[in-house]
Amino acid sequence: MAKTALADIIIPNVFERYALERTAAKSALIQSGIVELNPHFDALAAGGGKTIDMPFWQDISPNRQILSDSATLAVNKITASKDVAILNNDAQAWGANDLAGALAGSDPLNALLDLVGAYWARTDQAYVISVLKGLFGTGGTLAETHKLSIAAEATGSYAAATKLNGDTFVDATVKLGDCSDNLTALAVHSAVEAALRKLDLIDYLPDSEGKMTVKVFQGRRVIIDDSLPVRAGTTSGYVYTSFLFGPGCFGRGNATLNEPVEAGFGTKAVEWERSALDSDTNFINRRRYLLHPRGVKFTSSSLAGVSPTNAELETVANWTRVFEAKNVRMVAIDHNI
Repeated sequence: MAKTALADIIIPNVFERYALERTAAKSALIQSGIVELNPHFDALAAGGGKTIDMPFWQDISPNRQILSDSATLAVNKITASKDVAILNNDAQAWGANDLAGALAGSDPLNALLDLVGAYWARTDQAYVISVLKGLFGTGGTLAETHKLSIAAEATGSYAAATKLNGDTFVDATVKLGDCSDNLTALAVHSAVEAALRKLDLIDYLPDSEGKMTVKVFQGRRVIIDDSLPVRAGTTSGYVYTSFLFGPGCFGRGNATLNEPVEAGFGTKAVEWERSALDSDTNFINRRRYLLHPRGVKFTSSSLAGVSPTNAELETVANWTRVFEAKNVRMVAIDHNI
């Protein structure tokens, strides 16, 4: 007797690509251009090991030499360095009982498949925020060169100079000096975005459908995320951290895990497991990827497992800047509202 099976509904390698595309479509970070998707990064993610070395040539000195008929030119050298990215190995599993679907009147697994992309997009967003905490935290590799700290620690000391506004925003952009135009997006807490709107500083641009929904501040796209750092002031009130980004300041690569599993149905990326006696169907989704801040190497100085936890990403000792400062297209702002 013929019957419809999971193999007729879900083709694992097709779903893997679908899930990656859905994740990209749902990610505000990717839509803003902060995260660069590149086949080169995909190839790097598909390699072995725990980390990826990415060598690069450092810039050469602009010092002049003057020709002379009595002196020999000094011979200079070009120096190589390397960026280091960590390879991440994530997985998630979901299950559904046949009876639950029957009582609900709809298939929970079908609903799950529509939600996977948004789930991974939120996971990636949390990952990036943890990286930022590691880069800009106290003693972090970018804390001195790429961070503007203007916040007051008590509400009674709040003033225009301690808040994010048109003037202080300009002060933040010049952390990159003559490369400030490379900063194209701003990530803020919703309370910060609301404060900027009250000052009439948010503009709206049309999206792909012509709807005026894309929020812009001084020409930079605004990303709103309530998981951005907020801490209580030492006396009263709150200190918010907002971030400026340049295009491609994070590189993203995804390995294709299309090898078939030894038992069950699916691949290493997308696997189904059936427990007939319990009437349960389990869905497992695995990812191997890099999501790396360009120009800041992962040192692995505090790493317990194969891949870092979000807490380990937030550890400042795990990060060291290797690019010239202006080439790291990220700036943090500690401020009040």
